[in-house]
Amino acid sequence: MERMPPFDDRLSRRAVVGHMARTALGVTVFNALAAQPTVARAATASPGGDVSVIFLMMRGAMSHLDTFDPKPGREEQGETKAIQTKTPGVLFGEHLPKLAGMSDRLAVIRSMTTETGAHEQGTYLMRTSYSQINSIVHPSMGSWTLHVKGKQSRDLPGYVLVGNGNEHPGAGFLDASLTPVPIADPKLGLENTTRPAYLSEKQFQRRLSLADRIDRDFRQLYAGPQIAAYDQMYKDATRLLGSVDLEAFDISKEPEAVRGRYGDTTFGQGCLLARRLVESGVRCVEVELGPWDMHQDIFENLPDRCGTLDMGMAALLDDLAERGLLKKTLVVLATEFGRTPEINQNAGRDHHPAVFSCALAGAGIKGGVVHGSSDERGFRPDDDAVTVADFNTTIAVAAGLPREKEFSAPNGRPFKIGGGGTPIRQVLA
Repeated sequence: MERMPPFDDRLSRRAVVGHMARTALGVTVFNALAAQPTVARAATASPGGDVSVIFLMMRGAMSHLDTFDPKPGREEQGETKAIQTKTPGVLFGEHLPKLAGMSDRLAVIRSMTTETGAHEQGTYLMRTSYSQINSIVHPSMGSWTLHVKGKQSRDLPGYVLVGNGNEHPGAGFLDASLTPVPIADPKLGLENTTRPAYLSEKQFQRRLSLADRIDRDFRQLYAGPQIAAYDQMYKDATRLLGSVDLEAFDISKEPEAVRGRYGDTTFGQGCLLARRLVESGVRCVEVELGPWDMHQDIFENLPDRCGTLDMGMAALLDDLAERGLLKKTLVVLATEFGRTPEINQNAGRDHHPAVFSCALAGAGIKGGVVHGSSDERGFRPDDDAVTVADFNTTIAVAAGLPREKEFSAPNGRPFKIGGGGTPIRQVLA
């Protein structure tokens, strides 16, 4: 057996767990479940409530004028035409016909605004409600939700991310077990979850026992809540290997017609996976779609990107509704900022944090609502400006999270779920 590397303060518990899994057990599911080490345990998660959350993250800054806030008749609108939605007087961009036909399920916020016009910082802010700083990593909204509500399924992870996960804050300063399990390809599901052919069940159990004995001194030497959290993740991973609940990750179990309605794209199939996971008891699922960073040839690239969003999200909302899950699943459509009304010399739109659009649907949300507006050019909020903290605080209220409670980070600073914003009462049911 390969020798374990020495442990010191610079070696993370993640490295130890991953190394043990690879060398002693012969499986790599532990790499997905063993996340970044936590600094300290912020609070004890307590199960309660049955609301699940699906975040649809539009990475790269989705253009509001070409999607949920068109300005027909204006030069700024460019080549994208506006179409009537199911909600009287409300228009969407022409490339979202399916979502336009179910606008009665959506609450669209057209007056989102931020001061952050850089992708990494803007995405971090949208995911955490706080500005990115060097001294601390803030938890994502999904991790906060799992922290407060707890897991719904005994065997399945509580939080799953479908996408590349680059620069994702994960659990931040919260318990490491609250970090999302990454799924790069929804068609492949959670990979490496079967015992290698060269290992019998008896050999596998023997290796588990050996790993436990090797780890015993480590646990005694570095005892604490952080180590206990990783030990629990280790046990959860082992139990998951033999669980029938793993089928939730296998979208091939769905009829071909159902898979087709979501679209043969990573995002579309990710939305289908999200539905299967929340149906099976996963608390939070985040699905990424990008890139929306269209500095050039935006009108050539938009139809495909919008079509992917339109097909996947519409099928997700329909499926959730048909299964009676939409009333207890909050669906969030978010992006980090908008794009300029002006079309640049490369036939594209540039970064524009002054105003943009997001949307909500499902649990705790009124459908057929448009909140706020941008000015006639789509340049800035015209009324009822909504900050990222306001938006995420609205999510917290809809999901039944304690938005006013203060949680202490390891450095002693207090933080609130949603960032202490003002909830948008007009969109809450």
